[in-house]
Amino acid sequence: MKKTFITLFFIALTLSAFGQKKERQERIKALKIAFITEKLELTKAEAQKFWPIYNAYEDETDMLRHNAREKRRGLKMESLSETEAKQALQDFLAFEKEQLNLKTDLVESLLTAIPAKKIILLKIVEEQFKKQMLEEFQKRREKFKNKG
Repeated sequence: MKKTFITLFFIALTLSAFGQKKERQERIKALKIAFITEKLELTKAEAQKFWPIYNAYEDETDMLRHNAREKRRGLKMESLSETEAKQALQDFLAFEKEQLNLKTDLVESLLTAIPAKKIILLKIVEEQFKKQMLEEFQKRREKFKNKG
């Protein structure tokens, strides 16, 4: 009975941690949406066209990054042969090309939804958002260190 309780406790704890991570990702996504919408000054009509295109791009990019990360995790540098290393380099270049293709497709699709100037501004705004998120993360990390 005690083992069952401990097992159930750890399962609940794990699910709670996954839930918190998912919740945190959703909060960040909501902040990003608000930030981009505000900075690009999207009209209602532009937003209705923009967000489905942008969200599809983000989903494809996340999937691509996930797949690349999995491949990198599988590499054992200490036992990697030259042939395997060359294949890993080819995989890396294929990843880079696919990223470029996704960005090119995004721009082409967005041109049907918003003006070119706003697409250029989007890149700047995305970088601003990343910078703000990193700064906030660093502040929280420092705050946590100082408490401990």
